[in-house]
Amino acid sequence: MSIGDLGAHRPTRRDVLRSAGGAVLAATSLVGCDLLSTDPASDRNGGPRGKKGKEAPELAAQVKAGALPPVKNRLPEEPLVVEPAQEVGVYGGTWNTFIQGIDGASVYENIGYDGLVRWAPDFTGIIPNVVSWDVAADGKEYTLHLRKGMKWSDGKPFTTDDIAFAYVDVFSNKELSPVFPQWLAPGGTPAKFEKVDDVTCRFTFAEPHAFFLEHLASPEGNLLAATPKHYLRQFHKTYTPEVDALVKEAKLTKWSELYFGKGGDGTSGLAIWQNPDLPVLLPWVVSTALTKNRLVAKRNPYYWKTDPDGSQLPYLDQVVIEVVTSPETATLRASNGEFSLPSTDVLTPANKPVFAQNAEKGGYHLIDQLTSDINGGVICLNLTHENRRLREVFQNKDFRIGLSYAINRSELIKAVHQRQGEPYQSAPRPESDFYDEQLARQYTEYDVAKANDHLDRAGYTERDGSGFRLRPDGERITFTVELPTGFDPSYPSTAELIQGYWKAVGVEMKVKSQGGPLYWERLFANQHDAVIYSAENGLRDAILDPGWFFPVGGRCYYARQWADWYATDGEAGEKPPAAPLQQMELYDTIKTTADDAERRRLFGEILRISTDEFYTIGTVLIAGRYSIVQDTFRNVPEPIPEGSLYPDPAPVGPEQFYVRD
Repeated sequence: MSIGDLGAHRPTRRDVLRSAGGAVLAATSLVGCDLLSTDPASDRNGGPRGKKGKEAPELAAQVKAGALPPVKNRLPEEPLVVEPAQEVGVYGGTWNTFIQGIDGASVYENIGYDGLVRWAPDFTGIIPNVVSWDVAADGKEYTLHLRKGMKWSDGKPFTTDDIAFAYVDVFSNKELSPVFPQWLAPGGTPAKFEKVDDVTCRFTFAEPHAFFLEHLASPEGNLLAATPKHYLRQFHKTYTPEVDALVKEAKLTKWSELYFGKGGDGTSGLAIWQNPDLPVLLPWVVSTALTKNRLVAKRNPYYWKTDPDGSQLPYLDQVVIEVVTSPETATLRASNGEFSLPSTDVLTPANKPVFAQNAEKGGYHLIDQLTSDINGGVICLNLTHENRRLREVFQNKDFRIGLSYAINRSELIKAVHQRQGEPYQSAPRPESDFYDEQLARQYTEYDVAKANDHLDRAGYTERDGSGFRLRPDGERITFTVELPTGFDPSYPSTAELIQGYWKAVGVEMKVKSQGGPLYWERLFANQHDAVIYSAENGLRDAILDPGWFFPVGGRCYYARQWADWYATDGEAGEKPPAAPLQQMELYDTIKTTADDAERRRLFGEILRISTDEFYTIGTVLIAGRYSIVQDTFRNVPEPIPEGSLYPDPAPVGPEQFYVRD
């Protein structure tokens, strides 16, 4: 593994969950940025107060015994003051939750999200966290300001030396990162890093970097706040030449394997949750490693946030994350009220009545989640197929339009999606400022006559004896749609219905379930005819990861060759035709445009071209999701945003969750 490998075509946490079982949001808001305010509020609403003290009783006992310094010496000079979502809490209790596999990304989204900066709780923008910042007017220079006196969980100082170590000795080290991260090199030139002093550093880019802070707040940026130099240097060859002996002792082949195995790949990796010795900046530190069926994390005595009363967070003593692989077991235990905010795909529309019926008995309630997911099943025909004759069929826009008109989405919604959702293409959600009515709604009408008309216009009027349309070479138009096994349970039913709709207009579609790893391998190797997958990134994240709207990034499942060409600056893949090429050029401009209004205008142009091109065939807009919260579990705002770039529920501040009797 290398840091360069971490972001390349890797399925997201929610992809992993499925395998186991910038637009500002419209007027919907949770608690705004007040949840992570630097100003204490003067009044609280209800809640238990009384003799809470400035630190947890267990830590106070350790101070009294001489095992810990006083709390004032463990906190930075200016702690981050967290405004509770509901009320000031009390110390004690456990957060019980579960994940569906031994997966570091799922843990990260629960208790591992404390980067240099973070998403606001309502996903409306970036707010300070470990650092605050200044940005030069030209958008090229970002100066970061750390908190004086801040410490790692082992009590060692956190300084700019740690950020420098991550940037210079990890990201810029060829053995650890063969491919330098693109997000740190807009225009292809790596940023210049400068340590000003122990609490001030600066990133200077050759071009304006429009999304630097957004990247810092997303999974790829977590490493800059998760690389304790004083600990990890012992596994780094630059600082420990004798590291080869440790590699041999661990029965590994390269020092990079040892380095990453000790947690050097950050909080979204797995190793950090398997190494209790690794210092962190997180609310809880590992006490029982995630190697079998559970992870236990205990309170970090040096955590650097307080509540408005000046009491050190977190409130909860510990977090217990179980691994529950069986969907049936997960559903049963969740409906018994054993968990809060589980990272799971058993919280489906089909299971919602079950959870609702058992809520009172189980002592829990359901909360809404504002999803950034777009579509419950997008058909991605491979526009860059290796078979040139099939590619010609797929690239025919009238062919795609005809197939779209042939889908009875109302029936899909009733039969597959529990009457939730509405006909929709692959487009930003209605809650997004990027919402485009035409892009979202075009060709979603169920009209067999229009379907046949467009398929005829495409030139496929000849049919064989079974009624299937023929290509110009006389071969039947037939192709296979691949489904990832064990992923979204709606995929097989969706595919079966669509197979019938398309047969009715003379197009033969076969369905093949494919094992998760092989599915991804075939997709990224451009070996597929077509796939069905759920589209994501329909809110603020639309402009940050726009692969569902034009062929860029790992999420482009419909034109891999064009996306690879863009990702590699033409070294791989195929140069796209004029329309997607224009979109790529517009996006290059967006990434180096400092003015937000101009970025939005340019992205609107990209979406207009997407409307004209109609790359994919969507089915159903995903309705709002939900989660489960035990009735005694407090300070959970509603709704919680969720999406691939918003690692729910962590941005709402798990450190301020507490248990109330």
